[in-house]
Amino acid sequence: MYILNCWIEHPVRTLDQTFTYLSETEVQRGCRVSAVFGMKTLTAFVDSCQYTNETQAQIEARMGIKVRYIESVLDEHPLITEELYQMAMAMRKATLAPAISCFSAMLPAKVKPASGNRKIIMEKFVSVSEQETRLTPKQLEAWIYVRDHQPLLYSELRKQYPNQAKALVDSGALRVYEKEKRGSVYLEEGTYARPDLTELQTKVLNEITESDDTVYLLRGVTGSGKTEIYLRLAENTLKTGKQVLILVPEIALTPQMIERVSSRFGRTLAIYHSGLSPQEKYEQYRMVMNNEASVVVGTRSAVFLPFENLGLIVMDEEHDSSYKQDSSPCYHCRDAAIWRGNYNHCKVILASATPSLESYARGLKKVYHLIVMEERINKTLPVVHIAQMRDSIRRNESYIISDLLKEKMQERLDHHEQIILLLNRRGYHARLRCRGCQEVIRCPHCDLAMSWHRDIRMLKCHTCGTEMKMPLKCPSCGSTAGFMPAGFGTEKLEHEVETLFPDARILRMDADTTSRKNSHERILKAFAAHEADILLGTQMIAKGLDFADVTLVGIINGDDGLARTDFRSCETTFDLLVQACGRSGRSEKAGEVVFQVFDPDHYAVISAAAQDYERFFASEMRFRHAGQYPPYTYLISCTFTAMKQEDAEKRARLFKENLHGNFKVIGVIDLLKIHDLYRSRIILKGKDLDEMREALHRCMQEHANDGKGMRIDINPMYLD
Repeated sequence: MYILNCWIEHPVRTLDQTFTYLSETEVQRGCRVSAVFGMKTLTAFVDSCQYTNETQAQIEARMGIKVRYIESVLDEHPLITEELYQMAMAMRKATLAPAISCFSAMLPAKVKPASGNRKIIMEKFVSVSEQETRLTPKQLEAWIYVRDHQPLLYSELRKQYPNQAKALVDSGALRVYEKEKRGSVYLEEGTYARPDLTELQTKVLNEITESDDTVYLLRGVTGSGKTEIYLRLAENTLKTGKQVLILVPEIALTPQMIERVSSRFGRTLAIYHSGLSPQEKYEQYRMVMNNEASVVVGTRSAVFLPFENLGLIVMDEEHDSSYKQDSSPCYHCRDAAIWRGNYNHCKVILASATPSLESYARGLKKVYHLIVMEERINKTLPVVHIAQMRDSIRRNESYIISDLLKEKMQERLDHHEQIILLLNRRGYHARLRCRGCQEVIRCPHCDLAMSWHRDIRMLKCHTCGTEMKMPLKCPSCGSTAGFMPAGFGTEKLEHEVETLFPDARILRMDADTTSRKNSHERILKAFAAHEADILLGTQMIAKGLDFADVTLVGIINGDDGLARTDFRSCETTFDLLVQACGRSGRSEKAGEVVFQVFDPDHYAVISAAAQDYERFFASEMRFRHAGQYPPYTYLISCTFTAMKQEDAEKRARLFKENLHGNFKVIGVIDLLKIHDLYRSRIILKGKDLDEMREALHRCMQEHANDGKGMRIDINPMYLD
């Protein structure tokens, strides 16, 4: 008999401990088992397994509790490897999330603890048996076909020999068995040429290769050739028999990266991102677990794949907020990547043209090995023009596309060159305002304005996804005077471009046009094949994309992000402007960029126009120091949700009263309602992150906080 200690699937803080069960067979740590907990049968992960000579009665007498046997063992081999188990425990401590939430975050949906209804797709195969049986000539022909083509899908045999397949199985001449479905993700091998390295690329590659440091921060201007450095490092790693993980922040960046990687390394590539179906993600997960994939390209969750022999981790666009998980456990992919790098004694490359301030500060302090690439491969940065929209509107120019941008676009179209237009807002109108009371139409489930989408003739909430028809009267005052539009998004921009340039071919890329499977790839392939002259969209087209014939980038409402109240608003605005600039003039043809802004004198705009990261860093760090924001301090956000505002506030106040330590507690602050839930928040601010974590942990334990309706975000990306 074996004693098992297991983590039960309840993500409740008061149950964040192991529970004891019995098993007739040995079960490895990291395997899933089915066990009765209370009145329900739940999934659990095995923490430890120990053989005992004691009887069940003796064990129960010693422990003073009733101990049950598990119902069944769900895995032959552990889904959570020893490395991932250690990582989950570290993440549990770092994020203050329940262990089961950490395990769940690591697994594809098919095998998550609470996903028992999502069955893994199996396929039937046939093989010849040793049983002697009398066969007709045609059956013998089918039997030989199976023998020569093993392993063979049963469906394939039925296509070839529809009248013999079942008879051969029934007679025992063939046996049928099931295997997990494989290979539904098809990868086209790319044609990305292997260029010669520049002198700067060679120097950087040698510096990384010859150093013994683990974490490198590669700050390289857009177009400096960072990707080729990743690929050369990957080549060197694969020669040693180890695996490579390349992380990208968004699905939109994966098609081009996959093309480059597959052209270099062939079909030993796995991909992992949210655009795959649950079955496809499970298949890719199994490829990595079985050591069938040498290189993986994926988004945030790919950092948890069960590598056997990891030798290199690359995190492209390391500054991007998509790397932060916003639900429990609120981990940052960067922290997970560095943890795995340390565990596997392999190098971690953090790369960006605009590193996060926290990362760059660590680079300057030599916590990370900082390497700077200030020069593009083609030696030329795009020329940036600033269109001051207040002046343009005074001159009766369009408030969407200024005369300057319009002129530049016509020049590019005349020369058969390509254009990218960025507007980081989707929909047609950003909001509709009542002509009577001036109130904005808000989402019935969120305290947010709904956007008008002309293509579907509906109002849509971009937070919870609620859609509704245009009301006949104002929900606030009952007026039937109608509504005034305010603000515009990519749908309106597309309409404006179609009106100004009726002969231009246009593609739009935003959350509305990329909701279908593989839509990112289809749009980007079409643009690369010159099936369109203009690509317009939201921030998903602002980074990482490389098109040789794009010689003009127009950024609409480029300083719109500065209106946010969040302490990172300047940084995110600067990042977006610089990254978008980088899409222009990446090949032999010179590039230009037009910023359409309302505050041309803001240091984020000026620094972005000059492509001067150092200047922005110095200006922004002065602001962060004055306000004692990260990286000078650490922040922890604790958000409490309830169906009533007073309940959320009460929980936040009670929690705050029991928090004590050498740090500030800011709040209670009431936030906007989201998904019908009222939210109240407190913020911990201090210089000792471990002390703040310990204070939170102690407070939750002492006051039996079950975590329901409470979200802890350590080092949050945003506070607005």
